[in-house]
Amino acid sequence: MQFRAEAIVLAVRQHGEHGAIVRALTAEHGLQPGYVRGGRSRRLRPILQPANSVLGAWRARTPDQLAQLSVELIESRAASHAEPLPAAALEWVTALTASALPEAQPYPRLHAALSGVIGAIAAAPAARGWALALARYELLLLAELGFGLDLGVCVVTGARGDLAFVSPKSGAAVSRGAAFGYEDKLFPLPPALLTGGEADWPDILAALRITGHFLARDILAGQVAGPADARARLVERLKRAVA
Repeated sequence: MQFRAEAIVLAVRQHGEHGAIVRALTAEHGLQPGYVRGGRSRRLRPILQPANSVLGAWRARTPDQLAQLSVELIESRAASHAEPLPAAALEWVTALTASALPEAQPYPRLHAALSGVIGAIAAAPAARGWALALARYELLLLAELGFGLDLGVCVVTGARGDLAFVSPKSGAAVSRGAAFGYEDKLFPLPPALLTGGEADWPDILAALRITGHFLARDILAGQVAGPADARARLVERLKRAVA
């Protein structure tokens, strides 16, 4: 196995005294691990920071062997890592992707969306410029892995209008009329989660509540605490930012 591809660094784990095992997302080859010789060196540590874009070269004798990986930096996100809230967002979105995706299966839509979210986090002067895009990325990841929410029609009436809630059990939309008397058992559905429009903070936090619930249930359940902890830290920072 041998290929070169642009990739987004997702996770780095020390291996031995000087090396590192890197997990990176490519558009055509999906999530790919690789061993970087000297990956803990002063020269390579800044290049292997999660959310950085790199040009990687993977080489292995067989598909089952952990590939040797060499990297060249394309774009650094060091400036975003220096700010607490953007750093928390990058930590979460890369940890989520690294833990959720199977290896070597291409997800070009997720790769493009992740690149867009990371770019928005780097470019936006405030979290309002990227927080809703992050929720939409989480929604897309759920869909790509087979856990998509059915938010197009009311699960009770089949109507497409006046959708106002989401069932925490089925992940299906519920219209305002069908939800009468059960509103406190449902998640409010912010319209901006489904469109390209902007949203106020209450709607952004509501969107993150919906995607967070289904990620915890369908993607992160039974996994190590790391990604879930990263998301909890991010949501808490976002709440403090708008308090």
